[in-house]
Amino acid sequence: MTPPRKTPLHEIHQQLGATFTEFAGWEMPLRYSGDTNEHNAVRNTAGLFDLTHMGELRVSGPQAAEAMDHALVANASAIRVGRARYTMICDEAGGVLDDLIVYRTGEQEFLVVANAANAAVVSSELAERVSGFDVEHTDQSEEYALVAIQGPVAKDVLAPLTDIDLTQVRYFAGYPGRVANCDVLLARTGYTGEDGFELFTSVNDAATVWQALSEGGASYGLRPAGLACRDTLRLEAGMPLHGHELSTEVTPFEANLGRVVRLDKAGDFVGRAALADAAERTPERTLVGLRGTGRRAPRHGYRVLNGDGVDVGVVTSGAPSPTLGHPIALAYVDQASAKTGTELQVDIRGKAVAVEVVEPPFYSRNR
Repeated sequence: MTPPRKTPLHEIHQQLGATFTEFAGWEMPLRYSGDTNEHNAVRNTAGLFDLTHMGELRVSGPQAAEAMDHALVANASAIRVGRARYTMICDEAGGVLDDLIVYRTGEQEFLVVANAANAAVVSSELAERVSGFDVEHTDQSEEYALVAIQGPVAKDVLAPLTDIDLTQVRYFAGYPGRVANCDVLLARTGYTGEDGFELFTSVNDAATVWQALSEGGASYGLRPAGLACRDTLRLEAGMPLHGHELSTEVTPFEANLGRVVRLDKAGDFVGRAALADAAERTPERTLVGLRGTGRRAPRHGYRVLNGDGVDVGVVTSGAPSPTLGHPIALAYVDQASAKTGTELQVDIRGKAVAVEVVEPPFYSRNR
């Protein structure tokens, strides 16, 4: 059995007392001081994440834009240099292989960031899809480390450490620059519902960048943050997770993410016919938010019932919300049960617990 891979920050996480978990073939920090402490730090001050397990794939060459248009559902050729876009790679049936962030790092160059669990599949699929174009596909996942700082004071912590004017860094953009005297690609996307930055560094520079942010953020209350709180943060923000809200069994339209499918772009792309058909039909099921009324939280896989006790859907993610103080969940339910305000139930270990349909996100930061 192959042992899990370790990030270049593994020893630092050990020194910080992290509890580790195996995730997508990596040994990753699950928590340090506690899930709620880390969650609240991101909401109120800042949290520091090691996201080196994500996949980084580069497509470059004279036909890079055309190749990306063919491979993904986005209109990649319309992305301006320096900007990023949330998109998906779908199969021929319209199912979601993965959701991605794509950076246009040059006129003829794109950086694709894939979820850790799907990085190998996306790399292989992307390589095959762009093979007929005048481009080069390179899996650079082993060359990159990725550190993210998220929270209301993220900009204050990072500003003294970088030569980039953070007041000019737009949302969903990527800027080459330096942090702690190390070369980085600095991005501003986020997966927590808070403002923040992602720093793509070389493997050798990761520890320097992490330590500089950790020391610079100490007086602000910054904490290292693990995968556990990352999940509750993204759930409060209503952000999907592949393997839960997204899969090859789900189209973007069922997930209320049809806006990322650009059927108006020129040329064919993988999954176009199936997605065009899906766009014309009302999906039988749709993704909704559920607000719990008790103390017990719905969890992934739990059955959703109507008032008559009939199955109408399934929970994809659920947890107690540290910010809101009550349970929340995302679930796929049939259209008849999807209206905001509808009272439903979740079967939690044999007991029907009342929930109310709400529209995600459950939490939105003050801007």
